[in-house]
Formats: sequence, C-alpha cells, structure tokens
Amino acid sequence: MAYVAPIHRPNSVRHALRVNLFPGEDECLILAKTNRLEIWKLEESGTLVHTDTKAVNGSISILQKLRPRDAETELVFVGTDRFHYFTFGWNAADGKLETIDSFFDIHEKHLRDAQSQDMCAVDPTGRFMAVLLWEGVINVLRMHTVKSKRQNLHWMDQIRVSELFIKCVTFLHVETGHPKIAFLYQSRTDIPDSQLVTYRLTSDDKNTEVSRFEVRDQVDRMETPDPGASILIPVGRGEGDQKRYIIRNASTARAQLGGVIVVGETRLLYYDDAAKKKVESALPESSIFVAWAEYDVSHYFIGDDYGALWLLEILLDGAVVTDLQMTKIGVTPRASSLVYMGNNILFVGSHYGDSQVFRVDLGDSKSLQPIQTLNSIAPILDLNIMDMGNREGEGQTTNEYSSGQARIVTGSGVYKDGSLRSVRSGVGLDDVGVLADMENVRALFSLKSDGTSKTDILVVSFLTETRIFTFSPSGEVEEVEEFKGMIFNEQTLLAQNLPDGRFLQITTTDAYIVDPKRGVVVSTWGPPPGHQITNASANNEWVLLSVDGRNIMSLRIWEDLVWLGSKNLGEEDQVACIHLPPEYPSIGVVGLWKSGSIFIILDLENLDSIHGESLRRKDNNASIPRDIALAQVLPPHLAGPTLFVAMEDGYVITFNVSKSDFSLSGRKSVVLGTRQARLQLLPRETGIYNVFATSEHPSLIYGAEGRIVYSAVTADDATCVCLFDSEAFPDSIVVATEKEIKIATIDTERRTHVQTLPMGETIRRIAYSRNERAFGLGCFHREVKDNEEVLTNSFKLVDEVVFKQLGSFALESSPRVEMVEAVIRAELPDSYGDVVERFLVGTSYLTYADGSAPDDAIRGRILVLGVNNDRTPYLVTSRNLKGACRCLAVLDDKIVAALTKTVVMYSYNETSSTTAEMKKIASYRPATYPVDLAVKNNIIAVADLMKSMTLIEYVPPADGQGAKLVEVSRHYQSVWATAVCHIDQDSWLESDTQGNLLVLRRNLDGVTLEDKRRMEVTSEINLGEMVNKIRKVTVDASENAIITPHAFLGTVEGGVYLFGLIAPSYQDLLIRFQTKLAEFVETTGNILFSRYRSFRNEERESEGPFRFIDGELLERFLDIDEKTQEEICAGLGPDVEALRNLVEELKRMH
Repeated sequence: MAYVAPIHRPNSVRHALRVNLFPGEDECLILAKTNRLEIWKLEESGTLVHTDTKAVNGSISILQKLRPRDAETELVFVGTDRFHYFTFGWNAADGKLETIDSFFDIHEKHLRDAQSQDMCAVDPTGRFMAVLLWEGVINVLRMHTVKSKRQNLHWMDQIRVSELFIKCVTFLHVETGHPKIAFLYQSRTDIPDSQLVTYRLTSDDKNTEVSRFEVRDQVDRMETPDPGASILIPVGRGEGDQKRYIIRNASTARAQLGGVIVVGETRLLYYDDAAKKKVESALPESSIFVAWAEYDVSHYFIGDDYGALWLLEILLDGAVVTDLQMTKIGVTPRASSLVYMGNNILFVGSHYGDSQVFRVDLGDSKSLQPIQTLNSIAPILDLNIMDMGNREGEGQTTNEYSSGQARIVTGSGVYKDGSLRSVRSGVGLDDVGVLADMENVRALFSLKSDGTSKTDILVVSFLTETRIFTFSPSGEVEEVEEFKGMIFNEQTLLAQNLPDGRFLQITTTDAYIVDPKRGVVVSTWGPPPGHQITNASANNEWVLLSVDGRNIMSLRIWEDLVWLGSKNLGEEDQVACIHLPPEYPSIGVVGLWKSGSIFIILDLENLDSIHGESLRRKDNNASIPRDIALAQVLPPHLAGPTLFVAMEDGYVITFNVSKSDFSLSGRKSVVLGTRQARLQLLPRETGIYNVFATSEHPSLIYGAEGRIVYSAVTADDATCVCLFDSEAFPDSIVVATEKEIKIATIDTERRTHVQTLPMGETIRRIAYSRNERAFGLGCFHREVKDNEEVLTNSFKLVDEVVFKQLGSFALESSPRVEMVEAVIRAELPDSYGDVVERFLVGTSYLTYADGSAPDDAIRGRILVLGVNNDRTPYLVTSRNLKGACRCLAVLDDKIVAALTKTVVMYSYNETSSTTAEMKKIASYRPATYPVDLAVKNNIIAVADLMKSMTLIEYVPPADGQGAKLVEVSRHYQSVWATAVCHIDQDSWLESDTQGNLLVLRRNLDGVTLEDKRRMEVTSEINLGEMVNKIRKVTVDASENAIITPHAFLGTVEGGVYLFGLIAPSYQDLLIRFQTKLAEFVETTGNILFSRYRSFRNEERESEGPFRFIDGELLERFLDIDEKTQEEICAGLGPDVEALRNLVEELKRMH
C-alpha cells in the first residue's frame, strides 16, 4: 500500500483576484494555488502579507467574484477541474468566511471539452455570470433577486452556441440594464482567424429568460483584422457612467467609451457597439499577449508571452476615442494573471516563474519598480537528489528519514524565468560569517560585559585550553590573550553571567567567580587534589557539579561558592550529565551512567532526589543519558515544561513535567541520529524555548500548533552552538563545526528553503555528478530578433555548492535548431577498461525548413560528453539517429535510448579519451511513443505516451543469437503516461497527464502466461497535478518504520512530493483512519475527499483512492479539536495520543 505527502506545496499562481471579502476593510488579494486559496492583504508600504489559507478538495480552474445586491462584501466563485463549483464569502452572523453554495455536475460526460481552458465571465454589475466548459455550450447563472436568497446563485440555463472554438469571452458595459456578452472565436479549424460577435444575454425585459444565441439574437458580428487576436477588454463609460446620447445620423457618429478592445498580435481594434464604429491601431512591435488588468477607464496593463509589460492607452477627445497607443514600460515574470491593487501597486501572478509586486509610475518615465517577490519553483521540468540523510535506529513509531536531510535540485521556470533551484525543507541556518578556522572545539559560551545589554564576549573551550574573543558594536572581532582575570590554560566546562555583573567560570579543576571590573578572581572552589570536575551546570543561584563522576556537589553562588550539599554514588553508579533548568532554580536533573536512568533533585541544599526514571529500552539495555534539557517549549497555557534526555545511541526521550511536584509522565522517544545529541536551549521572545540538538544531522525542537515538533536544520556539520545576540549580529548563534567557528542566524521553526541560480533560459533536464560535484544541465534559450524567435540549446556544467556555471557545450543552431531532449549521468568503461563518468545527451532536430515534411523528417543525436581537469565539458563521441532521442538510460555498460517510435540498446566502446563507438545491438517497438525509461537489473520499463507502460527484458546474446529486448509484461489500460520509476521488487510507479498516480506490479504468480504478462494495479490516486519527473531514492529503513520512502515527485504546479510504501502492520489502521478522518475534515467548498482523490481519466473514474494514503489529509488530524479527535479514533484501536504521535512521526518526514 502506498503513501504520498507534500514536501513543498505547489506555488504556481494561475488565477488571482482582487475582492472585497471582509466588511470595513480594504480589498484583499486571493491567489489560487492548485488546491489552496491564499488570502493576502496590502500593507501601506505596498507589500502583500499572507493572512489565511483555505484548503480545497480539488484543483482550481476558475476564480471569479460576484456582487450580491445591497451587500457590503463580495462573493468568490470557485470551479475545479472535476466540475465542482462553489461560492464562499463573509458570514456576518458567525463573523467568519464560509461556503455558501456548492454544486456538482452529476451527469455523465457526453460533451467535448472546450478547446481553450475553462472560462468564466461576470458582467460589470457582478450579478450575471457565463461559464464555458464544453465546446459549443454556455452555462448562464445569476445572483438571486429574492431578498432572502441574495447570497445564493441561480443556475438559469445551459444553452448551445454556434461558436465552437471560443478564444475569449467578456461582458460589455451597457446602459439599458440588459447584459450583453461578446465572444472572440475562431470560425475555421484549418485557417486561423478571429471573429467578434456580441449577443444580448437575456431575451426578456426582466432578465429572467436566457437568449437562444441564434443568428437573430446577435447584436453585432465582425471579423477582426488580426487572426492571432486572443484578448477582449471591456471598456467602461467613464466617470459616473454618464448616459450617452444616440446620434441618429450614423455617418457622423464617432466611437466613444463603453465599447470593447480586441488585442491582437500585430494590431489593436476598438469597437463601440452603440455607435457601430471602429478605431484601429498597429502595434509598434508584434507580440503574443496573455493577461491584462485595468488601471482606469483609459489605461490598461497588458503582459505578453516574453515577460514584457505594456501600457495600453485610449487616446480621448472628451469622451470620443481617437486612437489606441501601446507603450512598453518594463519587464516582469511571464504573467498568468495581472491584478491592479490600487495606489499604483500591480501584482503579477505567474505560472512560469516567481510572482512579483510592482510599483508603477505612469508619469513621464512610465516605469516599474519591483517591491516584493513571491517565490515559485513551478513548473518543475526535471529534478535530482543531491544527498539523503539516512538514519538508523529502532523504536516506537519512528522513521530514520527526514526530508530536511534531502537536498532536491529542480529545473524550474520557463524561458527567461528559468532557474536552478535547491529545495530543502527544514529549519534554516544561514551563515553570516566565519570567525576562525578551529578544530576540536568542545564548547561555546557567550557573555556580556558589565553595563551592556548585548552579548560581546565569546568563550571557546578546547580540551586543554580556553580562548576568548571580544566583539565591538561595529562587528570587529579581537582574540585577547588575557581577559578580566578569567582562566585560559584549562578546559572550560561552563561560563556565564551572574545577575550582579560578575562572571562564573568552571574548569576541570576549579569553579571561579570573576569580578570583571577589577579583573580578579574573587571566589574559588575546587575539589581535593587529584580529583577533577567532570560535569557542571548552573543557574543564577546554584552550581551543581560532579567530581570524578561519583560525587555530586552543590554550591551556592550568592555565598561565594560555599559548598552546601554532597552526594556520593560510590561504586554503584556514575554521573553522565547534569542540568539546572533556568526557569526552575530550585531543582536539578542528573543522568546516571551505569543504571541508564535520571533523577530530579528537589532540594539542592541536601541533594535529595524526588523522582527517578529508568531510560533503558527492551531492545537496548546499555544506552546512556548524555545530555539533559528541561524547558518550557510549548506555551504555558497549553502544557507544562518538557524534559529532554539525549541518549548515547541517538534517541531523545521526552517527559511531561508537572509544575506542582515535578513528576514525570507521557514518555516518548524520537530518534535524531546514530550518535548522542547535545542539547542547547535557545530562548524566544514569548518566554518559551527552542532546543537545538547537534548530532550528525542537527535538529531544532520547538513548539507549534500545540505540539512539539522536531525539524531538521539545513546544516549537517554543527558540533556545538550557543546563543549570540550581539550589537553587530542580533538574534544570532555561534556554531562550531569540525573545522571552523561561524556566526549564523537560525529560523524559529521549519520552512521550505529555496536557493536560486537564475539562468535566464529553460532548464529542461538535470543530471548530478557526485564525482565532479556538479550538475549537468540541458538548457534552451529563447529570444526575439527582428520579430523572429531564435532558439539556442546547450549543455552546461554548474557547481553544486556556489551554483556557479563552470562550462558549456553548445548544440547546433544553424542551419537547423537542435533541441536538448535528455541528459543523464552514466558510468562507462574508458579505453583502459576503467569506469569513468560521462554525461549522455539526447537531442532532436528537423531536417526540413517549411514544416510540411512527414514525421520521418525528425532526427536526433546521442552525445557522450566528458569533463576535463578544468571542469569543462568536451565531446567524446556522437551518434546520429533516425528519430528524436526522447530519453536515455544505462543498463550495465550499455546505453538504452527511447527514440520516436523505437527503444534501442547500444553497446559502448571507448577507443580513446575523445573517440568511441556505439553499435546497435537490440531494439523494441512500443505501442505508440516512448516518453520515459526506468531500469532495474535487466528489466527496462517503458512509459508510453498513450498506452501506459511496458516491461521489456534484456536477453544477452547466446547460442549464436544476438541480444534481444523481449516484452515480458504490460499494463493494458490506456494511460497517457508522463513518468515511470521502479520502487520495490516487482512494483513500478507511473504518473499520467490527468494527475493520476498508479502503482503497478508484475504478476509473476499468475496462473496462466497471460496473467503473468498482465500488470496489475495495486494502488492508485489522483494527485491533482501532472507529474513531470519521478526520482527514485533508497533509504535503509528500520524494521519498525511506518513508511519507507522510495521516490520524489516533481509536478508542473511546483509541488515536490514524497512517495513511500507502508509497512504491512500499519496498512489496515491507516486506511481505516483515512476513511474516518475524511468524514470529519471540513474544507472550503464542501467537496468530498473521495471524489477529489479518486482516479480519473478518459476511460474510467473510481469511487475514491485505492490503497493509497494521502499524507496531507492525515496532517489535518492535528488541527482538529480534541473532542472530534476522540470521535475519529473511536473503533480504530489506538487512542488519541497514539494516533497523534503516529501522525507527528509521519509529518516529520515531509
């Protein structure tokens, strides 16, 4: 059974809307991001602030606003790609947003989809709406006129129209109160053209009957001069919507405001439907226009396909339109939607790159100034995995993998918005600067000089010495040879400020109180000669330390380190760690070595212990506590303090601590690595703490949403840390690694971190070389020269660390354009028989110029590239092909290529460092067109464009016969495949263009040969996004792991997903849990989870996900109130706490 969950949620912006959603507030911005509606509000500075997110069980395809009569706020109309429609708005009675109407088309599909995307237009009054979903059909809706139903929609009728290929639809501004609609459509399929036709929407005076849209119902019909026209812009009538006067003499009538603009590729046309007059204007340069937004009645922003922003101005003589003028005012991301927010603020929403907010100046300069960027990694054309944080360990509901240790690199964006993105989900640790190169640092401590409010002293402890650095307010750093009487020639176990301005320093031999004003030691306490201090901890009142690991001592600070308490453990045990919590100065916690236990000391004066707890597990009776932290991690009104105990084997055990008697309860275990973690408290402004845990994979422990969260830190080499809030480096920390000490800033909670290398061109394919520590990129660049598009393709090498381009290998661009189709990394034998690393590049090109030749004019090449000592790619060999090389793979030392209609295997023989031979040794003809390959042992999976996937087996030459590629199994359903990947044993993961995921298994246990050749579906779900690439990962999972990760998925909408398989012991529980949870989780639109996630393509639609768990749904269990959680858990077996822990463990993975 399969599991999928988002690591990086899709952030492509296809639809954006400015709407008056909240009473008494300014209009806000709503962004549609696949299955989420995000609400943003505009600040006075011009930046947008995210205020809320509404989840939708569907992929949003329509977003519009409606205006009920006499209402203070507007409604938002949303449509999904599964024909669910709903409205939501402000409920004044409840004081919140809620779903008002919800519709679902229950009829069986019998109409053809519209050739353009789903379209929806609302008339200027906000009360009538036309929705175009099917070819030749229009759905008409209106707001109810009855007072009690004014918030509700009324579906008026579904009418056939003679215009089939409608490119754009809009309502016109009218004076009569009778809505008028305009269609821009193409009348012929063989020859591009553009026709404009207008209809009256209703046929009666009360607007209750929908027009039949027949020839006699047409108001106007005309052919536009530009066949590439695709945008209609309705123009208002000006200030106050003043009434126009009809001129009876048509020959003297002139075009006025209130008409419609037709935007073409080379020309503009303004048409006044009242005066029946046109105004035409040629564009200064041709372009393809894709989005528009109104600035005022005579100025409009228009974005084109090349990322240019134009200002369309209607030149007026009073109210008379005299001309149209287009001016290029700046460059933006390629716009999917434009929204003018007022106050000269323009939002550019993009599916092709980052979305941005601009301040526009329409004065003499006519310019743009970017003021905010909303990052997006959509669309993901390819992805690769740089490293994985594999973990080992066993225990309850734990997993040894976290996405925070996986660095995923994506080829994102299109054309000039193309970039290379490094995606890592976790707590960000951003380096500010390197302090010094130092090895074997044991501990770090920060101090404040007398009279300063900020940290300005750093104490660095080594095995045999201590070094001190001072910081000036400007950030200058100086290492001092002596400082205020502090000890330098010993290892420092502890150094901290005391409330009276003095310093406390504890070394392995003595404890000191230092007066910094006089620069002398004023108090000293030391163990008897020949004995050492092994552990120490302190707060503002007490010092608790151990001598030789057998004696526990307590010293009172305000009595100048007077020795008050002592406890001798003798031969029975030894002290492993000691902790005095900062919030509770009267207690201490001690961890013991031999017994593997901890105990809490209530009275530090006589060291009486009150609570003890053994930490040993059944599967490990030798684990030792090595560090302790007791702090308030969750808000005090939700829970008491939490005790964290880091064990030697990488486990962190937590207990809930009672505030009244400090008793321990609610024991939990989490594995953070394979070795002990060191725990460092990091205070937050709200009076609670985060805990930084350093191990081979550092983690930050923090409170969020009423629970404790363990999140990976995006740095994997920290050995110890300390808080360092200095004047020059506010809210920072100091991090010691194995080789250096650096200053860094750290997030307070988990985020998705994206590092960007702008390329200015499309990154179509990515291959990663560990040996070269570089990425091989297949890129193509588009630019316009002399009104002609010019494409250039290349292979580029980019450094993995600094994201710097190292070298490039250009493909042919003249007389033919050679397109890069595939790039992979391969290990192949060189001329000496040694295995070397090579990059394989597959290409395609056309051998004709006029575009009228048959399919066999498509050709391609396979290029084998090496990398020299200067890290520059060079050509080893190339092979011409009789078809385009769509994808490549390697089986042992042989190259597998998917050509236009054939899968071919080549042998590879390198004769020198710059020459090699490739010979065809076997071939296989798929059903239609191969789009992806995956290899496991001698089995090759071929994803077919239309016919799902096929498994073919490589049979080596034997008995005088040549090598063969033999089909051994096939999935017989029609699936428009996009990617395929091997996941486990005989199971394969496939994605299709409809956003479905299928797990297919080769049926080796079938009774007949036909059964064995038929692949069976073991799991299926609709992801709601088309997957472009699936990358396999290998993680060594423990026996008790719930989920074993097997692949990462990159989608067109910018989503990165984790795919895994569920352990058999949890399958029944999770499937019942998901089914029960779906009944209780409420989403905007009230769309059923089963309908959203059910498999759907042109042939069939299922009732719900089949043996597939949606991790995003399971996460919502943590947001539900406890009473509802109890209802969900009833009858499942585990209690609420157990399921909550299980979901938390799953959430840590992504």
